[in-house]
Amino acid sequence: MCGITGWVAFHRDLSREQGALEAMTGTMANRGPDASGTWVDRQGGHAALGHRRLAVVDVEGGVQPMAVDTPTGTVAMVYSGEVYNYTELREELRRRGHTFRTASDTEVVLHGYLEWGRAVAEHLNGMYAFAVWDARAAALVMVRDRMGVKPLYYYPTDDGVLFGSEPKAILANPLAAPVVDLDSLRELFGFIKNPGHAVWAGMREVKPGTVTTVDVNGIHEATYWSLPVIEHGDGQDATVAHVRELLEDIVARQLVSDVPRGALLSGGLDSSAITALSAEHLAVAGEKLHSFAVDFTGQGENFAPDAERHTHDMPFAHEVAARADTVHTDMVLDSGSLAVPGIRRAVITARDVPAGTGDTDTSLYQLFREIQQHVTVALSGESADELFGGYRWHHELRLEEAATFPWIAFSGHHHGRDGHVLRPELRAALDVQGYVRDHYATAVAEVEHLPGDDEQARRRRVVNHLGLTRFLRMMLDRKDRLSMAVGLEVRVPFCDHRLVEYVYNAPWSMKTFDGREKSLLRAAVRDVVPASVVQRVKSAYPSVQAPDYLAAVRGQAARLLHERDHPVFELVHRLWLRAAVEADPGQVDVTTRSGLERCLNLAEWLEVYRPRLSLS
Repeated sequence: MCGITGWVAFHRDLSREQGALEAMTGTMANRGPDASGTWVDRQGGHAALGHRRLAVVDVEGGVQPMAVDTPTGTVAMVYSGEVYNYTELREELRRRGHTFRTASDTEVVLHGYLEWGRAVAEHLNGMYAFAVWDARAAALVMVRDRMGVKPLYYYPTDDGVLFGSEPKAILANPLAAPVVDLDSLRELFGFIKNPGHAVWAGMREVKPGTVTTVDVNGIHEATYWSLPVIEHGDGQDATVAHVRELLEDIVARQLVSDVPRGALLSGGLDSSAITALSAEHLAVAGEKLHSFAVDFTGQGENFAPDAERHTHDMPFAHEVAARADTVHTDMVLDSGSLAVPGIRRAVITARDVPAGTGDTDTSLYQLFREIQQHVTVALSGESADELFGGYRWHHELRLEEAATFPWIAFSGHHHGRDGHVLRPELRAALDVQGYVRDHYATAVAEVEHLPGDDEQARRRRVVNHLGLTRFLRMMLDRKDRLSMAVGLEVRVPFCDHRLVEYVYNAPWSMKTFDGREKSLLRAAVRDVVPASVVQRVKSAYPSVQAPDYLAAVRGQAARLLHERDHPVFELVHRLWLRAAVEADPGQVDVTTRSGLERCLNLAEWLEVYRPRLSLS
């Protein structure tokens, strides 16, 4: 896993811009702590590439940027991610006459481009984002994986483009102005992920499943993958068996690594399935899997169920670890440390925007930082809920019929998440509700249906599609940024496009055949996870309940109030913040606590990035 960046300028010699290229590359040192490299095109100097490497496969050989000289020009590439079918592709390319100097998947992708051009993406199974400068055509080709696991952003300039794994790489270039406008704030507070939107004004993201090409004639997009609509012909038993077969193959592929690997284990069905299958696979080779669970000081003794978390994770995680015979570690985080300003700043810097979800962001960051001390690669159960139908909003008819994104209807954030903290005149100008409504209509229009689908089947498909193309991408972005900020590669087996295509097209009656959520997954792994986990009701990622966390947040907000000239008050309604700080602690509900956290995040972001606010 790595960080990539670059600059293409059709009317400039970039060999004179080494300092700017190194500055862009340096912003991603955490994504790639093992090595750094840059490359500038010798044929006119119109392209410059930068790379930071986290060595996972072929530690010695996979150095980047990687280039091949051809009779008609050089083809150079910077690549981030993992391609899990690279061994098969290497053999196919060898049969086609290619030779290889390394054992890395990077070189396979580069030669795949030489063989198939932009169609190389259709041959890849994995999570990846890469950019190829093809001097033969004087074009930059940027490619992103189907599900959007790995990020990639770009910023058009007068004579080309800047690009990077993260906005911070682009913003390090003097040509990129750090501007935040009304659309930026709409995206931040809308609680959606609008494909292509990058929050920073003028910046875009390469959309998942898309090839974006930049040449002297402009920027061109071509979609190579979207969720296919296919008639599901298998019966229930055959479907369960095929899900299991796919999962075993996916896990085996994603365990390939030349560095230590483990699994994130919450004790829920998703992570338990991945942990159990991983441990079973490694046991054949006489290896043991490392597993990691997160908890907070005092949480076990004082756990109080709520609407999203019915049971405490740890007993279930321990039972799974014991049955799978993993080398297990409990990561117990100090609840007070989650509010430490330095941690908040690290999280905001990792994410580039204050789009966080309070203590779940800071705890994830700390969890990943601790795990990285043990392993470099960790498998996660992310996306199983979106794929198999695990959220409550998949199962409540009123939410399916709501004319908005179902998670927004479920959470009640009809006017935007935390929008209540904003100044009234800014809130009115943003009209987040209208922004969400417009993008909901656009998202629904993208959904394809089978000719024979009745209204209920169409509605179920819409909800599933929205979760996989909007909600999941918010979760994947968070996972990538917070893990890569500490040099940990998190792999997501449930995002394998083969599994996604198959389960997406299974009828809803099959996904709930036992009267519960995620029926197909539960049946597929019933024999390898404890019965208690099979029967467990879904529980969300844990949130700290200790009163000292809220006290620390309120104290920081009180100190912020005393900074009369702080730029955050161009956005935040001072009277709301004062009322929240002065409220009786027992009366501070989830919405108020979230608002306090958002205010602190906004303040930190404005201090770190110093964006120019364009709010008219």
